[in-house]
Amino acid sequence: QVQLVESGGGLVQTGGSLRLSCAASGRTISSYAMGWFRQAPGKEREFVATTSWSGAVTSYAASVKGRFTISRDNAENTVYLQMNSLKPDDTAVYYCAVDPNPQDIVYGSSRASRYDYWGQGTQVTVSS
Repeated sequence: QVQLVESGGGLVQTGGSLRLSCAASGRTISSYAMGWFRQAPGKEREFVATTSWSGAVTSYAASVKGRFTISRDNAENTVYLQMNSLKPDDTAVYYCAVDPNPQDIVYGSSRASRYDYWGQGTQVTVSS
């Protein structure tokens, strides 16, 4: 069993930056792909970014590519999401998740159904 705790959310103005952290406990996440997702009020949860087990391969949703960066520190059992040039449309609860499927460890996955363990989320609000 893996427990995930997100932190780093908050209120920021348009154009600002935030760095989200996702600390894992209970089991090492170094062998798993990891992902960030978000859910805005009244909308479905959507993919944001994913990273391979090593962090060498990453992919992003088109809406955040070039502005967000996912990274991981396996020694610290932590995954990060650096968010720059934030927009009001980025306002959402952000979740990190573990993808335990061996087929996904090299490239990660953008499909929420591939992820088994989820954190409670951290609120990000971008004011205009």
